[in-house]
Amino acid sequence: MAVFTPPLGGRIAPLVSLTVCALVGGALAACADSAPESEAAGEVAASGAPSAADNPLLQPADFTERAPDRFRVAFETTAGSFVVEVHRDWAPIGADRFYNLVEAGFYDSVPFHRVLDGFVADFGIHPDPWVNAAWRQALLRDDPATQANLRGRMSFSKSGPHRRTVQVFVNLRDNAELDGEDFAPFGEVVEGMETVDALYAEYGDGPPRGEGVYQAMAIAKGDEYFAEFPELDRVLTARIVD
Repeated sequence: MAVFTPPLGGRIAPLVSLTVCALVGGALAACADSAPESEAAGEVAASGAPSAADNPLLQPADFTERAPDRFRVAFETTAGSFVVEVHRDWAPIGADRFYNLVEAGFYDSVPFHRVLDGFVADFGIHPDPWVNAAWRQALLRDDPATQANLRGRMSFSKSGPHRRTVQVFVNLRDNAELDGEDFAPFGEVVEGMETVDALYAEYGDGPPRGEGVYQAMAIAKGDEYFAEFPELDRVLTARIVD
C-alpha cells in the first residue's frame, strides 16, 4: 500500500506509506529499492513484538468512536503552535479516524517527514515501527471530496481508492488538482498557519524524487531512521480542545 499526496507539477508525487510502492508516470510499480524496508522489517521483527496491553495503539480496531460534528485540535510543535478545526460533515469517515487518532495520542512526537515549500506538509509516520505495522491494514473507505483542497485545509494521504490509514497533509497552497482524486479535506487550519509555513522543508522530497525521508525506511525503523534527519520538525502534542 503506497500513499500518495497531491500531484506535483502535474504528476502524482509518491508518498510511500505502509508498503513499498511508487506511482511512476501514472502507473503503480514496485520501488526498485524495496530491499531496505524488508531488511529493516526483519530487524524489527527479530527484536520481539510488544503486547497490546503495553501500547493501546497496537489495536487499531479499538478506535471507532464517532467524532463530534465539529471540534478543534491544538497542535504544539517544535516550530510553534497551530489549531485545526474539523468539520465532520465534510468527510465523516476521515474525521472519525482523525478524532480517534488524536484522542489516542497517535500524533505525539510524530515528525513532519515531507514538507515541500508551497505545496504540502505531510505527517503521520509514527516513531514506533510496531505502531506503523499495526495500522498498515487499517484501511478507510474514501469520503467524496465535498470541499476543495485550499491552502490550510487538511486531508488524508492515500495509496489509491479506499486506502487511507494515518498519514495526513496540510495544503500549503490551493491544490485544486487533488479534488478529483478524492483527497477529501476534513478540516482546516484556523490559527497558526504561519507555523505550518515555517516547518523545516530543506530535506525536500524523498526517493525517488529527492534525498529526503525514504518513507519505507521510516515506517520500518521509526525513530532509528528519523535520527538521520535531525532538523525535522515534530508534533509535540496534539489535543482536542473546546
